Amino acid sequence: MADELNGRRVAVLAADGVEQVEYEQPRQAVERAGAQVTLLSIHTGEIQAMHGDIDKGDTFTVDGLVSDVSPQDFDALILPGGTVNPDQLRVNSAAVGFVRDFVGSGKPVGSLCHGPWTLVEADVVRGRTLTSFPSIRTDIRNGGGNVVDEEVVTDQGLVTSRDPNDLGAFCSKIVEEFAEGRHPAPTQS
Repeated sequence: MADELNGRRVAVLAADGVEQVEYEQPRQAVERAGAQVTLLSIHTGEIQAMHGDIDKGDTFTVDGLVSDVSPQDFDALILPGGTVNPDQLRVNSAAVGFVRDFVGSGKPVGSLCHGPWTLVEADVVRGRTLTSFPSIRTDIRNGGGNVVDEEVVTDQGLVTSRDPNDLGAFCSKIVEEFAEGRHPAPTQS
């Protein structure tokens, strides 16, 4: 199991305000499975992680700008949550375009907690089943998605979970889905 993602390139797209545990644990899970991980953001330097919305966590060095890469450069994508992080991403046209194109490519994506906000902004939840933090479920429904309240949900390579309490199931499922690779490109209804 330690090499099921050997040779796979995984992007993590995050900005200031990312929930630290939602960045670290999925990254560690795919790295342990052999993936090479790149932290992308909307600015260079470092991003400030958080523990909840109040307490600052660690900072993490950005490996590249989302505006300088293409979904073709990666095999899978992780969109961690935190309230502020996806709120910044969803107003950045390069981030939204990258996510839209990535999901459209059929490559697997994992997103949890507030992370699906960026998916909604990219207009890629229509007709898909996913879960999230309770406060953004109306946004997902308004974007045409079907919301369920489950620990982890998979829909054609899109893996979602509700919050940090679901990280164990989420991390296992993203490794599995990322190992499967590309899924049929989703159709928008």
